[in-house]
Amino acid sequence: MYLKMKLLRRKVDDYLLTWKSQSDRMPLVIKGARQVGKTASVMQFAQQNYAQVVAINFVLQKKYKQIFDDGYEVDDIVRNITLINPSLTFEPGRTLLFFDEMQDCPACATSLKSFKIDGRYDVICSGSLMGVNYREIESNSVGYKQDYEMYSMDFEEFLWAKGYDDVFIEALYAKMCTLTPLSSLEVETLGNLFREYMTIGGMPAVVNRFITSGNYTGTLELQRQLLYDYEEDITKYALGLDKGKIKNIYNHISVFLGQDNKKFQISKIAHGARNREYVGTIEWLRDAGIVNVCYCLEHLSLPLKGNYTPKSYKLYYKDTGLLVASLDEESQYDMRVNKNYGTYKGALYENIVGDMLAKQGYSLYFYRNEKSTLEIDFFIRSATSLIPIEVKANDNATRSLIKLTQQDGKYPDIRYGIKLCNKNIGFNGYFYTFPYFLTFLLKRFVRQGIIA
Repeated sequence: MYLKMKLLRRKVDDYLLTWKSQSDRMPLVIKGARQVGKTASVMQFAQQNYAQVVAINFVLQKKYKQIFDDGYEVDDIVRNITLINPSLTFEPGRTLLFFDEMQDCPACATSLKSFKIDGRYDVICSGSLMGVNYREIESNSVGYKQDYEMYSMDFEEFLWAKGYDDVFIEALYAKMCTLTPLSSLEVETLGNLFREYMTIGGMPAVVNRFITSGNYTGTLELQRQLLYDYEEDITKYALGLDKGKIKNIYNHISVFLGQDNKKFQISKIAHGARNREYVGTIEWLRDAGIVNVCYCLEHLSLPLKGNYTPKSYKLYYKDTGLLVASLDEESQYDMRVNKNYGTYKGALYENIVGDMLAKQGYSLYFYRNEKSTLEIDFFIRSATSLIPIEVKANDNATRSLIKLTQQDGKYPDIRYGIKLCNKNIGFNGYFYTFPYFLTFLLKRFVRQGIIA
């Protein structure tokens, strides 16, 4: 059922090896949006590290849902598995049991406690975030499982796919830390690579097609199919919610990103629509791994998570390639061939920066005061300070970033800022300037204490 193939290097690869090296490892649950590479990465790891691999897909092999009918004792589950397929072998200490598409069989999550206590077999579960509904699970084995969320490929993984190694990336990071400008060749090469990544995104099937063919042939069709699949999954899994409302929001994301303030407004997606009628829909799309939600801060002070309003937000695609695919076909062609992002480039750059921050583990926040005289695209934090991030489609800094970083005592939690644009590495005493393509290294930069 699972085909062996040469796979793209992913960050989950190292995570899986670390997990296996732990003597007291717990069953592992890998969640993520559909088609981000969960199954392929797990199967590659399994085949390279275990003598026996028992892989069960609850969508394609529905009969296996019955293996829990006799309860959750490991011996009962193993007996039922081998009853269905007597050729499968369970060897204590050398067997990985892989439950794939767990969202279609909530009982498998309940069994994880038993597998942890028993300890004879390693267990990995994988499932779409869209379909995992823990309210349907008798017991989700809290304290007896380890969770990992997987995303589409980030820019670092894309660079790996293009043949660039860790030495190259560490050299980039060293220049960030020492504020050493990149060479013109580096800027040109990485800029072109970033535009490729922004256009096709990080869905592994799309990247594979792009890398294999050396061009964009067939990539748009794959992206469009993924968009259709997401819509179908909304219909399938949006239980207890108005599926039409969820799809309405999903289909309007690119519309609002094209507007000046990019703020998502429920009142404008349908006649008479009210926020109270859409309670839960935004959270559903977020929890399903389809969108990133960026909330508006009420005050420019720490802490971030205790200082935002849930009623004011922006919505971004989790994969910018899917945002591009949601536009008309001519627009994508113009971007690919002519590198013309037109009036929509601000939305594209903001979306991809938001996604790159989210893939580093950041929650997303922005700020816009009532008079719209002060606006910043994103905020992150170091251990001690609030850091405004400005995303610029052109090279000029806004008055907002300049005002916030003046260090005149009006914003004591802000010491420095960051501007992301098409300029080289630099620092003017108030804010750092980095080209867009270095965004994937920001968390390392901040955590190293470069920014106080």
